[in-house]
Amino acid sequence: MKPHGYILILGFFTAFVVVLLTMPSLIKVARMKHLVDEPGDQRKLHQRSVPTIGGIIIFAAILFSYSLWFPEAAAIGYRDMGFKHLYLAMGGAPKDLTSLVAAMVLLFFMGVKDDIIGFSPVKKLVGHMVVGYILVVMADIRIRDMHGLFGVYELNDAFSIGFSLFVYVVLVNAFNLIDGIDGLAGGIGCISAIAYGAWLFMAGDVALALLAMVLGGALLGFLVFNFHPARIFMGDSGSLIIGAIIAVLAMKVVDYDPDKLPGWLERVPTPLFAMAVIAYPLVDTFRIFIHRASRGVSPFAADRNHIHHRLMAHGLGHRGTTLVLFLYSITIIVLSLITRDLHPNKGLMVLGVTALVLALLPFAIPLRQKKE
Repeated sequence: MKPHGYILILGFFTAFVVVLLTMPSLIKVARMKHLVDEPGDQRKLHQRSVPTIGGIIIFAAILFSYSLWFPEAAAIGYRDMGFKHLYLAMGGAPKDLTSLVAAMVLLFFMGVKDDIIGFSPVKKLVGHMVVGYILVVMADIRIRDMHGLFGVYELNDAFSIGFSLFVYVVLVNAFNLIDGIDGLAGGIGCISAIAYGAWLFMAGDVALALLAMVLGGALLGFLVFNFHPARIFMGDSGSLIIGAIIAVLAMKVVDYDPDKLPGWLERVPTPLFAMAVIAYPLVDTFRIFIHRASRGVSPFAADRNHIHHRLMAHGLGHRGTTLVLFLYSITIIVLSLITRDLHPNKGLMVLGVTALVLALLPFAIPLRQKKE
């Protein structure tokens, strides 16, 4: 690890400890105020009432830890680039990161309102449009180059903005959709955050790597309370924040100039690595949308046809299912590194086929017949 890698460890550990120490109090308050999700709906897999506002502590831990360690991370990053005093000369944080905080605050309040009293689809859509505008247009966090994937390189501004907004919407909804069993969304988010954090750190972007590791630390702390049997759920206040940060990290990785990357990392196609890290949310989301559309059902209609539901039906249980899907995510990430010397299109074919075959395997295996 580089000498200044300590800042990532501090950020990760701070977020982890904040969640670990404060979550029990939130669970107690949520139960006292009856801010819980009751069993009864056939789509729900829990058998008892569980608080649904864990995202409050996740958000607080991220905001606290990142605010605490960002000045040091930014100073390290700029010093490495030869501009020792540039951070202070700029008067604080870069525009993209301050805009991200503004977007996170808006998403947080949207999520909390939805968790407690509900949020109309129209208002939620307007909220996502505003957040997307803040991130993609105001903060200029977007994908500008596909680095030869499908023969596409630099994107024009209009397509870049539209495509980046699409990526944001897909990922926010993807993490919301996979939050169906204990520990799944938190664990996949943690793996994704650490993978992006390691990549960005090796690429020299210490400030953004810190954000990824802070998210990873907060989610690891949350898993202590969310792994089966869950004592609290993250709710929309958590899944929206995770999706937004992961979307920003993914777009930043894709948009990175390969010529600035060190050694072997330069040979890893950035679009492929970015997609590999979030393979499970992407594959499950597109599979479920296609499945619902083929049946003439709204793509947003809730059901029990997700990959995790099928694994549960095979008898793996909450823990077995989450661990299998964690392994699935790690496998696709490692495969993206192993295939780094392939042409991006060939690499995409290998990754895509592997990800789809593994995801569809539980549906190809017949369920055991229950004994009468």
